[in-house]
Amino acid sequence: QVQLVESGGGLVQAGGSLRLSCAASGNNFSINGMGWYRQAPGKQRELVAAITSSGSTNYADSVKGRFTISRGNAKNTVYLQMNSLKPQATAVYYCNLCGIIHSNGYEVWGQGTLVTVSS
Repeated sequence: QVQLVESGGGLVQAGGSLRLSCAASGNNFSINGMGWYRQAPGKQRELVAAITSSGSTNYADSVKGRFTISRGNAKNTVYLQMNSLKPQATAVYYCNLCGIIHSNGYEVWGQGTLVTVSS
């Protein structure tokens, strides 16, 4: 079983920065990609940024140039550096992992971390 533990959310003023972290733990699994999604009140969950095992990245248009996704040296940790935050970034941010365990594909979600950007 693979588990994700997120950290780094909080309250920040508009224009400020936050860094989210997500660490995967478990046995006998491989990672195809990890990413960050967010869900604002009354809205659907949306992709913010993702990174593949080879290091390719993908960003939502709304965060390009301000957010950066990266992996730790151990490759089972992913970070989201968020700069120049705007109030509309307020949401619960979820870490996502897609990979292979026991030859089967799987997907895991973190518990979510709240990011609040005040105007």
